Amino acid sequence: MTGTAQHRVTLAFSDGVEHEMAVDPGGSVLEAGLAAGLPLLHQCRSGSCSSCLATLVEGEAATLPGCSSSLLASERAAGQRLLCVTGASSDCRFALPYDSKVGENRAVEGHAFVNAVERVAADVMRLELELAEDCWFEFRPGQFIQIKVPGTDQTRSYSIASTPAELPKIELLIRLLPGGVMSEWLLGQAAVDTALEISGPYGAFFLQEASKAPVVMIAGGTGLAPMMAMIDVIRARPGRKPPIHLSFGCQSAEGLFHGEAIALRSMWLPSLTVTTSVDRGPAPDGVRIGNPVEAVGADGPLDPETVAYLCGPPGMIEAARRHLQALGVAPGNIHAEQFVAS
Repeated sequence: MTGTAQHRVTLAFSDGVEHEMAVDPGGSVLEAGLAAGLPLLHQCRSGSCSSCLATLVEGEAATLPGCSSSLLASERAAGQRLLCVTGASSDCRFALPYDSKVGENRAVEGHAFVNAVERVAADVMRLELELAEDCWFEFRPGQFIQIKVPGTDQTRSYSIASTPAELPKIELLIRLLPGGVMSEWLLGQAAVDTALEISGPYGAFFLQEASKAPVVMIAGGTGLAPMMAMIDVIRARPGRKPPIHLSFGCQSAEGLFHGEAIALRSMWLPSLTVTTSVDRGPAPDGVRIGNPVEAVGADGPLDPETVAYLCGPPGMIEAARRHLQALGVAPGNIHAEQFVAS
């Protein structure tokens, strides 16, 4: 490779810090950035997670040959790229959805102990962990950790449902999948004081803490987990709280969970309104039949400054992006984490 074939790539963090670097042809933007010592969020390095998400704002950049990306079509159309599988086709510029300090909190590997295992719905388990001293880390509400399933070489990723203030305790909400290795362990072997190998935190999906704009949260199933952490952090902030609309949905009434916890937060936080939906009936009192996406904007247009957080299956994320943009929400104000079954 010759130096003349390199492209200049600028990475712009949300706090105004910028770094320019050279990217070789055939090389990924992420690897070039890490080699330059930049504090870039990343995890899988294979395009299957969204930790290294960025938005292409100038120039041309495409997925490297032989690589694949988990991005949705709507996300690519909005200029989003996963830097681990993206190469520069010209000099270009990327906007990163986090400040230059976030990536300084490197992911760590260590252990955590099981404090509690509780089935909270037909297909949802609540798992409470306590970090061991070899695994202390800081995280932002919305990020996730990985757990090595005991007795296997497989890992699974779960969003944190608790807040940084609750460390060393961490709460996770885990969907039970038929035949799933984690599901089978939770149902048959999980016990208090069991030691687990974990790593984290990961992810570029987290609360934009400097924003005071109205907030919309759309959660499908266990996509509720990061929303609970975000709501609790917003409540703990000093000063006036922004209007928050949480739209939470499950496939059926048997899948609903955390109703009391959500209601309690509505009492604590008067600016929080909640809509709960099930795809099919019968539905309990106060629960609508339909999907959680359609419930947003039913009472009128959204504030154009609204910041949206989406977490759930890919189909819900795709529909929510289209719906929110039709309601006037800027694409750059829509933050998403899609859950894909392993």
